[in-house]
Amino acid sequence: MITKKLMLYFPKSETEKPIVYHLVKDYNLVINIFRAKVTPEEYGYLVLDVTGTDEDIRRGMEFVKTLNVQVDESHKGVRWDEATCTDCGNCISHCPTAALHIPDRATMKIAYDSDLCVECLSCISNCPFRACSSIF
Repeated sequence: MITKKLMLYFPKSETEKPIVYHLVKDYNLVINIFRAKVTPEEYGYLVLDVTGTDEDIRRGMEFVKTLNVQVDESHKGVRWDEATCTDCGNCISHCPTAALHIPDRATMKIAYDSDLCVECLSCISNCPFRACSSIF
């Protein structure tokens, strides 16, 4: 079993279909949804972890692609801009997974590990310099 973090982009025409249901039922996948914005009026986004065998995940993603859903394995809904960050550290105590952390106490520079981010959005509301943002 493996887990992949994915972002799915839904066209307006596909937002009312039970896509996650089919991934669970037909492809034996375990789905953990971090963030979602899917409405019939606009393009939709879904950030999720997909757990299953490599083959089941591949088949499930082939299925969603037949519905014109774009699958992105490299992006997340939360962005951290290192150039904007002033290393004030305000975000550190609000990040429950330590995705934002200080790896070297000598430099006190903030670092971001996107693999640890669960998109709780605490960093966005707590960053006074807007180094953290959301794509949706």
